[in-house]
Amino acid sequence: MSYQPLPTPKSLRAAAQAVAERGEPLIVMITLRGCVYCDLVRNSYLHPLMREGKAFAVQIDLQDRTSAIQDFAGTTTTPAALAERWKIGLTPTLLFVGPDGRERAPRLEGVSSTDFYGEYLNQRLEAARQGLRK
Repeated sequence: MSYQPLPTPKSLRAAAQAVAERGEPLIVMITLRGCVYCDLVRNSYLHPLMREGKAFAVQIDLQDRTSAIQDFAGTTTTPAALAERWKIGLTPTLLFVGPDGRERAPRLEGVSSTDFYGEYLNQRLEAARQGLRK
């Protein structure tokens, strides 16, 4: 499976605000280069949802200590520092966040079953959409 990255935003807050205006959560995928399960989730689940306009996802690399990214509070940090702050220990991990950076649905950590992953993803997306409406 080839590596087809998701966008990495300069500002998570701006990205989340833009998709929240459409009533959608921002999916933040914490990934690791060379992670075959990350490639599976990106290529088989997230890219198709994005092409259909059903989801909006970005990625940050668990080990990236050099790139600058603005967090949800507007502070500049690195992707690796964010992953540490969020206590990410497994890739892929998907976070479903609103414009304030709060998680609106339970995280989706790892890939325990490819048979059910799509359903787990859809359930969390729907829960996050409901969380945005409250």
